[in-house]
Amino acid sequence: MITVLPVETPGLGDRTYLAHDGSVAVVVDPQRDYDRVTALAEAAGVRITHVFETHIHNDYVTGGLALARETGAQYLVNADDEVSYERTPIRDGQVIEVGDTLRVRVIHTPGHTHTHLSYALEADGEQIAVFTGGSLLYGTTGRPDLLGPDHTDTLVRAQWHSAHRLARELPDDTAVYPTHGFGSFCSATQATGLSSTIGEEKRTNTALTADEEAYVEQLLAGLDAFPAYYAHMGPANSAGPGKADLSAPSVADPAELRRRIEAGEWVVDLRERTAFAAGHLAGSLNFGLDGQFVTYLGWLIPWGTPLTLLGESAADVAEAQRELVRIGIDRPAAMATGTPGDWAGGEPLASYPRATFADLKAAPGDDGLVVLDVRRDQERAEAHIPGSLHIPIHQIPGRLDEIPAGRIWVHCAGGYRAGIAAALLHARGRDVVAVDDSFDNAHEAGLCTLPPGIPAPRDHRQESNA
Repeated sequence: MITVLPVETPGLGDRTYLAHDGSVAVVVDPQRDYDRVTALAEAAGVRITHVFETHIHNDYVTGGLALARETGAQYLVNADDEVSYERTPIRDGQVIEVGDTLRVRVIHTPGHTHTHLSYALEADGEQIAVFTGGSLLYGTTGRPDLLGPDHTDTLVRAQWHSAHRLARELPDDTAVYPTHGFGSFCSATQATGLSSTIGEEKRTNTALTADEEAYVEQLLAGLDAFPAYYAHMGPANSAGPGKADLSAPSVADPAELRRRIEAGEWVVDLRERTAFAAGHLAGSLNFGLDGQFVTYLGWLIPWGTPLTLLGESAADVAEAQRELVRIGIDRPAAMATGTPGDWAGGEPLASYPRATFADLKAAPGDDGLVVLDVRRDQERAEAHIPGSLHIPIHQIPGRLDEIPAGRIWVHCAGGYRAGIAAALLHARGRDVVAVDDSFDNAHEAGLCTLPPGIPAPRDHRQESNA
């Protein structure tokens, strides 16, 4: 019996897979913190013999090389990928024997990258599954624009043909196991569902139901910004990242925390936004663990800036560290646990108000009120508050001078990103109100209207509180 076990990384919207026959196992696209994978293998009583990469990843630092070295497994990477380490090079059409029963067929599926591979898993001659990485996702495909505009047109067309190759060569009952598509910005559009088969994708996936030109037009129209830290992932993965260090950072006292803030370093409070707004260490920033913490922190922080983590407990800091190593932020400069009072060392705490869209509607308009919309371009295009200033959240640090004087009411689709932006602005001395509310309520409050036939927008890539 073949067992396929997914290892979820919801903060990045990705999955790793462990597939085994009760004796030996293969791993596909392991995250940096691969101890989750080895724990699964140990619990199942199986030995990891092969580690496969579908592509040189752009949204996280791989744990594949370090996992292979630790377990003595073969590390299989496309022969055409330029990497700085020893690996088992593989190409389209090769069949890899795994133990006595498992076979893995290599299928070249360019589109997400030029050298992207998918892996068809067979057991005793029966086709069981296909690991599709960033190629065929649930209801969509991986985005083709991560390598830059010079490659996008070639890759989007290659992606359509790759999807059709998989549909043509694999039986309808083949289970599909993508790496991306569970909230990942590597997905071209929002993926649907948590499981699927080739047959189901033939019925529902735009890449397989639309002709090439229609697919290309629709996919390109749906692309929006992706996190800035992606630029660092490919080079890190090509160089061969080592094992992550998850040991606790040194503990900072209040004087050190103040010194780090005054030096321009990032001191990040991990608590949820409601608690942060009510009282926090002045000058600290807020990226709550209750949302897509690592995606937005990695997107906004100037790369290489020393980072200190503030958590209510050591477990909170450890959780944040685990997420950070996945994108190559390996060692926080320091940490502190407890309460804002502990971190402030007697200094007054900072705070700012939270509000709803109904509160915004009722706010007086003669106090220099500024409404700041930090959603993405596509969300803004669907509906927005007339007269509001639009700066997507990832552009806030570089466009602070564009925000007029006055009280700034910051909103997004659900509150999480507004909390991040409000904290950034407040730390720089601005007067802010964080609108902690669903954008659906902006319509109900009469702040904006929707074009006929368009439903109220929801930010599907974010947590429900985005």
